[in-house]
Amino acid sequence: MVQRADINSVLSDIRSLRSQMMQNQQIEQDQSVRGRIDGPRQVQETQETSSFSDMLGKAVNNVNDLQQTAGDLRTAYDKGDPNVDITRVMIAAQKSSVSFEALTQVRNRVVRAYEDIMNMPI
Repeated sequence: MVQRADINSVLSDIRSLRSQMMQNQQIEQDQSVRGRIDGPRQVQETQETSSFSDMLGKAVNNVNDLQQTAGDLRTAYDKGDPNVDITRVMIAAQKSSVSFEALTQVRNRVVRAYEDIMNMPI
C-alpha cells in the first residue's frame, strides 16, 4: 500500500525549511554588508562587452544549430524512430523558422543602416 504523508507534517517541514533559508539569506546579507564596511576594498573586474560581430556570429550559429536539430528530428521521425514524435518535430521546425526569420530581419536592418550611413553627405 502507498503510505501518505500527513499534510500537517509536510507543511511544518516546508515552514522549517523556509525559515532555515531565510536565516541563511540573512546571514549572507549580514556578511556581505560587514565585508563591504570592514573589509578591504576590492578592485572590480571590468566586464568585457562582446562586439556586434561576435553577437551576430553567435546568433547565426544558434540559428544553424536549431535548423540542424530540426533536420535531425525530421530525419529520425521519417526513419520511424519511436523516441521521436511529430509534436517535437513540428516544434523544432517552428523554432528554427522563427529564429531564421528574426535573423533575416536583423540582417535587413543592418543593411539598411549601412546604406543610410553610406548615403550621408560628408
